Amino acid sequence: MAYSIKEIFATLQGEGAHSGRAAVFCRFTGCNLWSGLESHRAQADCTFCDTDFVGMDGVNGGRLTDTENLARVISQVWDETGAGHAQRYVVFTGGEPLLQLDPDLIDAMHRAQFEIAIESNGTIRAPDGIDWICISPKPGPETIQTFGDELKLIFPQENMDPARFSGWAFRHFFLQPMDGPHYEKHLAETIAYCQTHPQWRLSLQTHKLIGIP
Repeated sequence: MAYSIKEIFATLQGEGAHSGRAAVFCRFTGCNLWSGLESHRAQADCTFCDTDFVGMDGVNGGRLTDTENLARVISQVWDETGAGHAQRYVVFTGGEPLLQLDPDLIDAMHRAQFEIAIESNGTIRAPDGIDWICISPKPGPETIQTFGDELKLIFPQENMDPARFSGWAFRHFFLQPMDGPHYEKHLAETIAYCQTHPQWRLSLQTHKLIGIP
């Protein structure tokens, strides 16, 4: 399979249960809920995405036609941090990573001794073998992946009451305030909801707060 990669980079996970953990992010090009073009945003199923997943022009981006080669690139990016083989962790994201992440790549990353995480919108069923599944439901399309490790709901969203998801089979439930011009208002609303609904925990985009990718 050919993989279209926007970028591959080493950083710290900025959100959710693994916030602060060293990771390599592999961002795939493309999404099934928005083209990534600003001219299409208003008509998209997801209108608030803050990520550039268009093209293959990011660091280590490109089209890779060999699974083992992609695994080698991810391994090299990790090794360049000096962390060695201890607790290797890769986060496949996008866009929508499940448009491209396949069993062959999952197997290759496990052979390279990586723990594998995904950040997905949940509209595509995750294949077996992924170690950490984080789902962020969006309004409109049906969420197919209703179980996993972490449910991260951007808050507030119209017609997306957190109570709708409270019975889903996830280990962790996070509310993350929607970014943008009304962020302070959204943050206050998110804090208030978490205080009165303790199943939900506050997730902040700490990478933005400290200025890392």
